Formats: sequence, C-alpha cells, structure tokens
Amino acid sequence: MNHLEKRIVVVGGGVIGVCCAYYLAKRGAPVTLLERDEIGKGASFGNAGTIAPGHGPINKPGRVLQAVKSLRDQLSPLYVAPRLDPALAWWLWQFARKCTGGHVEHCLSVLGPMGHTTCELFRRLVDEESLDCGYRQSGYYEVFRDQAALEGANREAALLRAQGYRPETLAGPAIREREAAINQTVVGAVFFPEAGTVDPYRFVCELAVRAVNHGATVVTGTEVAEVLCARGAVSGVRTAAGDEVAGDVVLLAAGAYTPRLTRGLGISLPLQPAKGYHSDRDLKAGCTPRLGNTIMLGEKSVFCTPMEGFVRFAGTLEFSGENHEIRRPRLEQLTDAAKLYLDGMAEDKALSEWCGLRPCVADGLPVIGPVPGLDGVFLATGHGMLGLTLAPVTGQLVADYILDGQPGMDLSAVRVDRF
Repeated sequence: MNHLEKRIVVVGGGVIGVCCAYYLAKRGAPVTLLERDEIGKGASFGNAGTIAPGHGPINKPGRVLQAVKSLRDQLSPLYVAPRLDPALAWWLWQFARKCTGGHVEHCLSVLGPMGHTTCELFRRLVDEESLDCGYRQSGYYEVFRDQAALEGANREAALLRAQGYRPETLAGPAIREREAAINQTVVGAVFFPEAGTVDPYRFVCELAVRAVNHGATVVTGTEVAEVLCARGAVSGVRTAAGDEVAGDVVLLAAGAYTPRLTRGLGISLPLQPAKGYHSDRDLKAGCTPRLGNTIMLGEKSVFCTPMEGFVRFAGTLEFSGENHEIRRPRLEQLTDAAKLYLDGMAEDKALSEWCGLRPCVADGLPVIGPVPGLDGVFLATGHGMLGLTLAPVTGQLVADYILDGQPGMDLSAVRVDRF
C-alpha cells in the first residue's frame, strides 16, 4: 500500500496529537483525529506555556527522598497522595531506580537533540502557518533564594552546555537589573536563552485549523473505547458510542488516558497522571507584577509566565490518580510562592483556576514509536512536563515513522517495549 493511501486515525486532540495530525496531513496522508472532549482542552489548555528545549526528566538524584517527604506535606512541589494503588507502587519503584545522575545524562542525550529540532520547528510553524498564539523566543529565568539550590542548578546547566545549549548564570543584582519585580531574597538565577513562550491553548487550536486546511478531519466529542486488531494488524478503533472508525494505522496520543487503550492491547505502560495547576491573574488589576520574561521559581517549581493581558502561575506535580479535583491549598501555593520571590504581588481575583493531568512515564522519557507485534499501532505519549516543548518534533518524527518506515533520528531510547 502506498503510504499516502494509509488511513490514519489519531486518538487525542492535545498538543501531541494535533502536531502529529498536522505533520501527517501536510504530507498528504488521509488523517482523522478523534478527541474525547474539545481540541486542546486537556493538559494542553492550562500548560505554563514555556518551551524548554533540552531540559531533563523529573527523575533526579534526591527525588525519592522528596517523594517520601511529600507523603506528609501536601504543599510539596512533588506530592504523592497516600493510597493503596498497585499501579502507582510499580510506577514509583521504576521511577526510584532511575533517579541517578547517570540516568539524567542518558535522558539529556536523547532530549537535547530533540530540543534543538523542536526549537526550529516552532519558529517555522509560527512563520509558515502564521499562527496567532503569542509565540516569542525570549528565554526564561530560573531563580533561587537558596545558594545550595542555585549551585545544583548550575551543575544541571553544565550538562545542558554539553548538549549545545547556552545557559547563563546570573547573580542576584544582575537578575534584578533585567527583571525589576524580583526581590532582594533571590541570590541568583540561570537564564535559558533558547527557551520560548507561547499561549498553549491558542497554539493547539491554531495548529488544528492548519491541519484541517491540509486535509485532516477533526472529530471532537468522540471518545475511543477500543483499538481494533485482527491477526496481528490494526483495523481501526471503536468509539464509546459503539461506532467503528476504520484505519490502517492508529496512533495513540491520548496523554494521561493512553493506558486505558494500551491495556486492551496487552501493553502495561508505567505511566501515571501527574496533576498540574494554574492560576491566571489579570495585569489590569494592578495586583500582579509585570514581568518581561518567564520566571521559574526554582525551589517551588512554579512558572510565572507573562501572556497577553495576564500572568499565568503554573506548576507542581501531584500524583493523586486520574481525577480533576482542585485541592485549593495546592492551587493557592502557586501565588503564595510568587510572593516569596516577586515584589508587587497582592491579593486579587483569578481570571482562571485550573488543573490538568500530564502523562508521566517512570523513566522520564516519552514513549514514541510502533507497538511490536501489532502492525499499524503507534504510540506518542508520556512527555510529562515537556509535552508542549516536544510536540512539534514528536509530530514530525511520528509522521516520518508512519509514512517512511523510519524516523529522522534514533528513537531506540523511547521505544515502546523498553520496560
């Protein structure tokens, strides 16, 4: 079968699924994207909006101790809600095994090259498709109040330099010259010049329109219940309503909901939903400091992202299962943390309060590629906190894999059967 005759079904209308559908459709492939809700209304909707190329996994030395302490601290940036859950226990065991310096370097050797490619793809997408999404490549600052934490960030920055990135270390006075809202308690920062900022929801929606312009079909309000296979090959999907959608290729890009579908294929992914929060504050109210660039509060893992007319405070990793319950203390800690680092923060009403589920794989790397033993089934999920960052490069690689039989770079480290 000619690769342009393959009927391709993409499951998931978040940033990963939309990027995959776009690159497939742009090459002339017949693509149908199925989304359970609305385009971009999952984890992509409330993302911090930071494009952070080259950054490593959440698996780091010391994370296991942090996770253990979080059982008693509901405001920990990484919080594991205590519960009896065999899948979570298995995930935590796999996660703990990978919290080593050697594994961080391994991940960066994979994510570093992907990051360089994705930066160029973002610029090209915005330019060639005239995307109205607030994109700017202006870098971001990771700021610290604790000297030891700053030194740890400098060690991580050295690993990024080895991957061809140019992080810059700044002392407290130097960072305040660039961002006047940063207060005197901040001892230093690391600036990441390759990073960018975008309104994630607008980016996804704009790119979905361009995918349709290139010939893709987008169907919303349609939940996929099952991947249909016969004699070792895919034949399509069945929706929750009982309808069948035929496909010679099925790409599962359903984020945190992907395991619902892979379990029916006999695949057990060590993937857990990690809840993140955001609180958007109106700049017009005068209660939110004006920032020129995105600031990440290093010890608190909170992003403060200036967008058009508001600042988005976003972050945290909460492992509390597949739910969308907003825990108000965890939501409020976003702006409480900002008050520790920034001058000009005051109480004001939020424009938006939100939580969403990121798909986190236990080893900190995404899952991209074909499912062994099932002809025509592909996965693109598990990007964790780097979903927005890696979406364009993932879309291009998946399109190359499906249409050409091989991706444009070595994906052996993110293969589906590595666990």
